Amino acid sequence: MIHYKTKEEIALMRESALLVSRTLTEVAKVLRPGVTTLRLDSLVAEFIRDHGGVPSFLHYRGYPFNSCMSVNDVVVHGFPNEEPLREGDILTVDIGVVKNGYHGDHAYTFAIGDPGAEVRQLIRVTKESLYKGIEHAVAGARVGDIAFAIQEHTEKKYGYGVVRELVGHGLGRQLHEDPQVPNYGRRGTLQKLKEGLVLAIEPMINLGKRDIYTESDGWTVRTADHKASVHFEHDVCVQKGKADILSDYSIIEAAEAANPELFTE
Repeated sequence: MIHYKTKEEIALMRESALLVSRTLTEVAKVLRPGVTTLRLDSLVAEFIRDHGGVPSFLHYRGYPFNSCMSVNDVVVHGFPNEEPLREGDILTVDIGVVKNGYHGDHAYTFAIGDPGAEVRQLIRVTKESLYKGIEHAVAGARVGDIAFAIQEHTEKKYGYGVVRELVGHGLGRQLHEDPQVPNYGRRGTLQKLKEGLVLAIEPMINLGKRDIYTESDGWTVRTADHKASVHFEHDVCVQKGKADILSDYSIIEAAEAANPELFTE
């Protein structure tokens, strides 16, 4: 069942989304070679709780951490650990927050130092595809229009692998609501979009083939060929004419640009 949000609910969801953005900004400030993802996970939990929220991911379906920290060939759901990050690694940080009864949920991929030209392009193109999908998150369009735009830009234009098994989703009082939002598909298909629908749109794009597998921990998803994977995610409210992006990458990008240990184009 799809739940459409009132203006009051959207305002509360924006607060949750922006708290995720601000948390990702704090991560961007301290990222460098040698830092561990477990330390970053502790920072995430402390910052969220200090600002009136609760980490959405902790204990969700048994997930044991506050955030997902996915390094290099990990697509999603990477466990934070004690292994230091290295020069040339890429790290996707995916965070959920519940505040005032509503969830925010988005992700950002960082490059610690220069990961090389191929991966730099993958990062740029995946982020571009997110915005191309968002352009179609408007009343009267269909979920398939979002999916087609992402696939067209990544798979058809650049030959990247678009993950099929993992999708975006509705967002609200629950972390995962209807509808599902795949990153591949045909225009004019799936659910018709109406005002007040909040979506987490999240392309997960592989440098190589689209095939993936899940490790024995039941969570960590890797590319089958162990090539890099990139994941960006925004919280978006469907409106007439133009989508309303509830989350904010600009503050993350500013912190990223100010950190000399991170690579930015």
